[in-house]
Amino acid sequence: MKKNPRVPPVAPGSNPELSALEARIMGARGRISPLYTVLLNSPELASGWEHLFTVIRQKTSVPPALRELVILRVAVLNGADYEFEAHVPHALAAGMTQAAIDRLRADDIAAFKDLENLVLRYTDAITRDLRVPDALYAELDKAFDAKALVELTATIAGYNMVSRFLIAMRIH
Repeated sequence: MKKNPRVPPVAPGSNPELSALEARIMGARGRISPLYTVLLNSPELASGWEHLFTVIRQKTSVPPALRELVILRVAVLNGADYEFEAHVPHALAAGMTQAAIDRLRADDIAAFKDLENLVLRYTDAITRDLRVPDALYAELDKAFDAKALVELTATIAGYNMVSRFLIAMRIH
């Protein structure tokens, strides 16, 4: 049985003061998701959140398939089912196969090779341990430039924030 979010969602269109922000969210996302209906309880936070995640999802050098791989992995590691399901269409659109998505859902990362395996190990280190071993970082440093490393790390950290927010607020 799904429980309601812990704070009341703000129905889109119910507060004229939020119309510009809602239009921006719609423009960037195509809809106002349950996550944003909760975030709209704090317009300033919702605005900053929308800006940050628009940058992460649309304006970094991280290839879309790697970005979605990271997002799905974070969702699995944190038990954020809503986040996982919300990103399956994005992962498919980015070129991930359904088989790869199914392996992630089943927590089976052994079949991922090369760069994908490296990025998954990095995601696991940040999400599970909070510490990245120097040897792992040395591998990443050979595979990515400084800009991409910052953007990849921000993507992993950002989606850890998303999953923790979704779970804490019971957003389904």
